[in-house]
Amino acid sequence: MNSDELFDKVMKQESVYYEPAYSPWGEVQNYTLIAKGIFDVNTASHGGILILTEYADHLLTEDARKCGSVCGCYLCFEEDCAAPVAIRELLDKGIMKAPVNEHYKEGEYSEIINGCIKRWNPEYWQAREQRLQKEQKAKQKKSRSREER
Repeated sequence: MNSDELFDKVMKQESVYYEPAYSPWGEVQNYTLIAKGIFDVNTASHGGILILTEYADHLLTEDARKCGSVCGCYLCFEEDCAAPVAIRELLDKGIMKAPVNEHYKEGEYSEIINGCIKRWNPEYWQAREQRLQKEQKAKQKKSRSREER
């Protein structure tokens, strides 16, 4: 199942979830709905990304899930260090789109996210790079196999 099919399957699930009122960082003052069950929340002094745990289990890699912490029914990614991991995975799966605007030129947002991950979560970055290399080799092998037919 490719990531688009997986995303469609998860989004069609009949899960009950509520707008988050509380986070590990305090009472939620406002939030942005990224996708069904995925929120960017702000409190009086902090914030982060909250992903419904049953969605996180399907949408995020195990390495990414290790960077979050569970609070209630959400896997939480603190805004300073862990949120870039969740954002990177959501970008990779097409659930989020990197902004291109007066603040970010094409590719800049992703580079900032990548830089934060390399600094604060180097184990995740290494695992991601290894996973991407394996996926690329598998695609190349599959392509060669088709050409030989």
